[in-house]
Formats: sequence, structure tokens, C-alpha cells
Amino acid sequence: MSALQVSELSFAYGAREALRQLSFTLQPGCFGALLGPNGAGKSTLIALLTRLYDLQRGDVHIGQHSLRQSPRPALKQMGVVFQQSTLDLDLSVEQNLHYHAALHGLSRRQARQRIDLELARQGLTERRRERVRALNGGHRRRIEIARALLHQPRLLLLDEASVGLDPASRLALNQHVRSLCREDGISVLWATHLLDEVQHNDDLLILHQGRLVASGQAGQVSAEYGGELGVAFQRLTTSGGAQ
Repeated sequence: MSALQVSELSFAYGAREALRQLSFTLQPGCFGALLGPNGAGKSTLIALLTRLYDLQRGDVHIGQHSLRQSPRPALKQMGVVFQQSTLDLDLSVEQNLHYHAALHGLSRRQARQRIDLELARQGLTERRRERVRALNGGHRRRIEIARALLHQPRLLLLDEASVGLDPASRLALNQHVRSLCREDGISVLWATHLLDEVQHNDDLLILHQGRLVASGQAGQVSAEYGGELGVAFQRLTTSGGAQ
């Protein structure tokens, strides 16, 4: 069973079509890179997957659950890190995580166990009682990932999660998320416009002007459209994309 299946998904803001008949599948334990220039439709897609926007046309399945027909069980299978931070800066790390755990219906005991585990995995156990305001950008992102994993989802969505981080922090964050796929079997959809965040064996989706213009293993897509990812990306996102 796929972790994520998007079928004929379209969305419009009034008369402007933002997504056009997107269809793709993400398998369990895979790192999927959603690559596209600014304005390609990446954030619109994330908003639809997370039900910030209602589906207009098409459907999404997370595991066996349809987002259109069974949104609550579908969303329980998903963790999300949005582009803009949603942490409360004046609460401690631990308070932020306990609040989120309560929203997912975890008992106090379950929450403590899950928080202890995720903070240890992020290397932030000693920072648990500090206010989020005191943490740097990379640590805040790690806290958001810990928060997204508290309810043990099978799918993790990250929308431009590395924006604003320095190069070393971006690399560390990207490597850490990849380790979740290898070690825990979590499926990841990593939305970005940065080519250096994509690796050769990633499941790559290139989005341009609301259309999926290429999909497949990143190395294969690169070879088909130019031999290296930068050349392929330029060709696919220029003049309406490859036909």
C-alpha cells in the first residue's frame, strides 16, 4: 500500500488554475523531493494535502484513507512542518510539544514517553525547558519535526522547511529527515526550490505552473533532460516545461 497517492488533483483560485490534474504516488519509506520554482504550486499542494484548503477536483489517499471521504483518519497518518514556524515562542520546548500531543489525544503518560523519545532523537533533551525564543533556526525546525512525529504518522510533509537556515543547518536538517526514512520507514515529501537538497536516488517530482512536468528517480530524470539536475530543471521550467 502506498503512503501517499494523489489522483487527478486540480485546484483554482477563482479563474486562476493553480494545480492541473496532478497524479503521483509515494511509497513507504521513500524520500520524495517536490521540486519547483517559487509559484509553481508547491504550497498549494501542501495546503490541499493538509486540508487547509478543501479539495475541488481529484482525491488524495494517505495509506488506505481517502482525504475526501475520510479526512480525520487520513490526517492522523500525517505529520507536517510548514514553511512558516507555528511554534509558540514564549512557551518552552516541552510545553509546545505537550500542547500538540493533547490535540492528538495522547494521554499525559503517552505524551511524556513520545516527547522524551523525539527530543532524544533530535539531540535536544537538555533544551526541553528552554523557551523556543532562545533557540536558533535549526533547533526550532528540529522541534517542529519532533512535534510532527509525536503521534507516529506514516507520512511527513515539509514545505520549504529549510528556508532561512544557514547552509550547514540546511544540510543537517536534510540529512536528519532522510535518516527517518531509513531507520523508521517514514515516507517524506520534501517541498523545495533548492537543487542541492535533492539527491540522485530520490523520488523526484518537478512541478511547474501547476503541472507535474517530470517524475521518477532524480538521476533518471536528470539523464533524460540534460545529464545533470540543474540543466534538466531549467529545461523543464522554461517556456511552460517539457512537452
